[in-house]
Order: sequence, then C-alpha cells, then structure tokens
Amino acid sequence: MHEDETSTRPLRSRSSSLLLVGLSYLAAAAAALGLGLALSGRHPLAVAAAADAAATAVVFAFSLLYDNTSNYDPYWSLAPLPIAVYFGLAPGAEPQPVRFWLVTGLIAAWGLRLTWNWIRAWPGLHCEDWRYADFRARSGRAYWLVSFAGLHGFPTLVVFGGLVPVWAAFEPGSRPLGWLDGLAGLVMLGAICIEAVADSQLHRFVSRPGRRPDEILDTGLWRYARHPNYFGEISFWWGLYLFALAADPASWWCVFGPAAITIMFVCVSIPMIERRMRARRPGWTAHARRSSALVPLPPRKA
Repeated sequence: MHEDETSTRPLRSRSSSLLLVGLSYLAAAAAALGLGLALSGRHPLAVAAAADAAATAVVFAFSLLYDNTSNYDPYWSLAPLPIAVYFGLAPGAEPQPVRFWLVTGLIAAWGLRLTWNWIRAWPGLHCEDWRYADFRARSGRAYWLVSFAGLHGFPTLVVFGGLVPVWAAFEPGSRPLGWLDGLAGLVMLGAICIEAVADSQLHRFVSRPGRRPDEILDTGLWRYARHPNYFGEISFWWGLYLFALAADPASWWCVFGPAAITIMFVCVSIPMIERRMRARRPGWTAHARRSSALVPLPPRKA
C-alpha cells in the first residue's frame, strides 16, 4: 500500500472495521473448507482452486455489503499459507520434510508481516484505497462488476498461479534438499526483509507530523528505487519458484506464476502509482530521472 486512502463513507472505528473484516474472512474460510471437503478425492490443484474461488466470492459478497473493495486487501497475504499447507498435506503429496517447513515457514513469515503492515496502516471501512476509488469513478454503474472480476478475481488468480510452484515442490519423487533450496530460502528471506524495511520507512514517512502533501520519500531504500516494496514482493514469488526447481527441474513450466505477478506489478500497479505521483508531486519527474523504478540501484546523476 502506498501513501494514501480515499475517505468516502461515514466514520467507523478501526476496531469495529477489523471485526467486520474478520467476520468476512471467517465466512470465507468456512466456505473454502466446506467446498474442499466436498471435492475430496479430486486433484489437489483443482480442490485448492475451487476453494480459493469460493473464499474470494464470499469476501466479494462482504465487500459489496460493506460497499468497500478494501475489504479484499488482506486476502493477498492470508490465503497463501493455508493453500501451501494443503499442498503439502494433500493425498499423494510427498514433500521433503525440511523443504516443507522451509517453504511454509517463509510463507507464514511473509503473510504475517504483510497482514500486520496492512492492519497498522488501514484507517477502517470508512476509507477505500485510492485505486479502487478511481475505478469506481471511471466505471460508474459497472463498478461492482469491475470489482468482482478485476479487483477480487484477478488478484486471486494471479496469487494462485504464484502458488503452483509450491504444489510442484511438494510432489512425490522430489529431489533431496540441495544448494538450490538454500538459494531459494535466501531469496525469500531477503525479499521479506527488503519489503519489511521499505514498508517501515514508508509508514514512518506517511505518519510524520508536518509532512507536506507534495513531499517525496527519497531516503533509505526509497533513495535507490521508487518502489522497493514491490521489488521485495516480486522477489518473494521468484524464491518460491526456485523451490519448485530445486525439487524437480522439470517444474520449469511453473514460471507462469511469478511471471504473471511480475507483469502485474510492472505493467499495472507501478504505472498507476507513477501517474498519480506525477500529478500530485511537482518534483516527481525529476526524482524519476534520478532513481530506478523497481530494482534498487545507485541514484543517477541529475
């Protein structure tokens, strides 16, 4: 999440908002579990995909009820862990024990940190992410169709693709733990640390008293890239892909998952933020000439 939210609704307290969001996710978990049990015996990918879709549909129903698409935001960080654990425990799965605990442990650390970052920065259901507000303004009466397909369904599909390498890493006949597992773990751990530092620096910047609205964050990791948090996020998913290759080099085809996540950030998320920053911060164009967009690099000379 970047710097601001759009306030659109009557004021709700954070505690009541979190309670309402939590209720929607409990209902989504129940729907996913129920459908998963009903489909027991099917291929694990099919079962997980159906349960994932059911949970997303329930979260969407609550987003519609609350009239706020930001209800979906924590889904990105909450859904991967139960899906990954299911892939490791599903009938027919035979993950290497250390690989299983490495992968699920790193996903848990990533998910808990990202969810906490959302909780501490989220004002409540009286606010909606500015990107959703822009879609709402542009799409008019079709907004909730756009929200269902593009703001709920599409991210769920992309994240599920990013988790397919986990299923490949836990398949029977996988190779013993090796150096590529170590590299994958380092990539994921490094990605979590980069994202954590970047989000912490952004949170302090946004929360600083007296900050001017046109001020630009260009210190810390943000001095070396305009979107270091996205660099960390993308790197995390490529680390998962390396675990699939470590288990079985024939799993190279899983590359569509991290590739789709990379394309989403590079071609959709970053351009949207860049356009907004150029419109709202007069110094952004000069800042962009000096700094890398995604990969942290030494600043260029003016």
